[in-house]
Amino acid sequence: MSFLSSKRARTGLAAVLLSVGLAVGLSGCAGPQASDYAREQPKLDLRQYFNGTLDAYGVFTDRSGKVVKRFTVLMTCSWSGPAGQETGVLDEEFTYSDGTRDRRVWTLKRTGEGRYVGTAADVEGQALGEESGNAFRFGYTLRLPVDGRTFEVQFDDWMYLMDQRVMLNKAVMSKFGVRLGEVTLSFVKR
Repeated sequence: MSFLSSKRARTGLAAVLLSVGLAVGLSGCAGPQASDYAREQPKLDLRQYFNGTLDAYGVFTDRSGKVVKRFTVLMTCSWSGPAGQETGVLDEEFTYSDGTRDRRVWTLKRTGEGRYVGTAADVEGQALGEESGNAFRFGYTLRLPVDGRTFEVQFDDWMYLMDQRVMLNKAVMSKFGVRLGEVTLSFVKR
């Protein structure tokens, strides 16, 4: 009689697989949530911070931590619409250390207290965002061109307001749950 054909062995194998599955599933729930920062100051209001002109300075690091690209961003931001349902336009002009340039224009819509949805030409579907305390979490799938091909990669993007002029941003980029690299930025409001 084979090991896997016995009822006890199958039950034991099922229990092991269930335990592994639960551990993997629960590990995804263990990360920080925007609400963890509810009491942090200064309180972030995206509509106030991302309004006017901002400069950003950033790096992209690969999985090993090596800096692959440096870049600067000039952002022009504005909001319109009735209170509580405002729509913001964040126009980002990127200049990379290798001299290349790029542009992304975000449209953000406030959908409720601390909640936002965003769209951009190179974002698949809608980005979902939540602000709480001094933090903003933004999750989205970006269509990223690499060597003539386009890959869809997921971003878990966190922003932390340090004071009225400076915000720090850390975004983890992944594909199929595998971490590919990080983007680290500092925003400075003019």
